Amino acid sequence: MKKTILSLTLAALTGWASAGNLQVLVLDKEGKPVQDAVVVVIPANKGTPKTALPMQVTITQEKMRFIPAVSVVAVGTKALFVNNDPWEHHVRASAAGFAQFNTASSGGFELRLDGKPEGKPGKTAEAVFEKAGAVLLGCHIHGSMRGHVYVSESPWTLLTGADGIANIEQIPDGGAQIKVWHADQLLDIAPQQTTVSASPGKATMQLTVVPRRRRI
Repeated sequence: MKKTILSLTLAALTGWASAGNLQVLVLDKEGKPVQDAVVVVIPANKGTPKTALPMQVTITQEKMRFIPAVSVVAVGTKALFVNNDPWEHHVRASAAGFAQFNTASSGGFELRLDGKPEGKPGKTAEAVFEKAGAVLLGCHIHGSMRGHVYVSESPWTLLTGADGIANIEQIPDGGAQIKVWHADQLLDIAPQQTTVSASPGKATMQLTVVPRRRRI
């Protein structure tokens, strides 16, 4: 009896009793792997992730691009924007979707960054991502510039690699929901239900679009 109570106490202190790993493959409409898709796993039971989502992120503007093109962060993350181009940029941020850059209704923000002086560090500005969901980044001056930040309430959130795979570890055992977001998928695809156990699991999610090729 004492041993059982001790085991339950230890499980409570660590935040999880048992956990498993899940490999999620994201494909496009043609069945090809999709890079930089956001995979979100929402377990039914409480637990402690192997790695917490970052609370600080640096996003640079360089060669008319946002780098990285997609970032995954936690709610409340502080972002540092750096302009490494010699010309002025803006940062416009709003909820991603059909109403692009509607900062008034989406709780977004606008920043201005002067061009980088020759031989000196790039100009910087800060902002905080306070609301969960996908955020679209753009530049008021250069309309072709696009970037995204996915602000997740679930610490079990990861970007897919070039192989279209996200390996999410230490998910609490039991039921879980898998959601996938991609910048070119304007209409959310249906989430998938799965069961996590000690045995490694696999799941496949397929977009209804073929993502546009990213400018290099």
